[in-house]
Amino acid sequence: MRVHVGTDHAGFELKEALKSHLQASGHEVVDHGAHVLDKEDDYPAFCIAAGLGVVEDQRAGTRALGVVIGGSGNGEQIAANKVPGVRAALVWNQRTATLAREHNDANVASVGAREHDEETALALIDAFLAEPFSGEARHSRRIDIVSEYETSHSAPAAQS
Repeated sequence: MRVHVGTDHAGFELKEALKSHLQASGHEVVDHGAHVLDKEDDYPAFCIAAGLGVVEDQRAGTRALGVVIGGSGNGEQIAANKVPGVRAALVWNQRTATLAREHNDANVASVGAREHDEETALALIDAFLAEPFSGEARHSRRIDIVSEYETSHSAPAAQS
């Protein structure tokens, strides 16, 4: 699988470890930066680029997912989610990592490098990448509602 990665200075060391880990597992890694450790860099450009790479690959029929990394992962998730077609999820334990894929068909995982040791962070990303989307009708329906809003900007009617 192709895995797009992006981070700022806060996740730089984890990103470097992740690249080696993913390549050793047979994944193709596309590194959207940061390419040097610069404590003054800003995460949005790197996370948006990773999100764009995922969406472009998926539209082209290439099996691809993404990982964005920051101090907490919060801002990185927000930035990635600004890319139409990205469904980025903040993963902080095994359950959130697998449910993001199984129920939400998330295509980008966001991880906080300051929130986990390297071994734990890599395990979360592995779990995210390995979990398939369930394809259950209720989950697909909900994803379709969000996607429709993303393109139309027309709020869906609330159902009770």
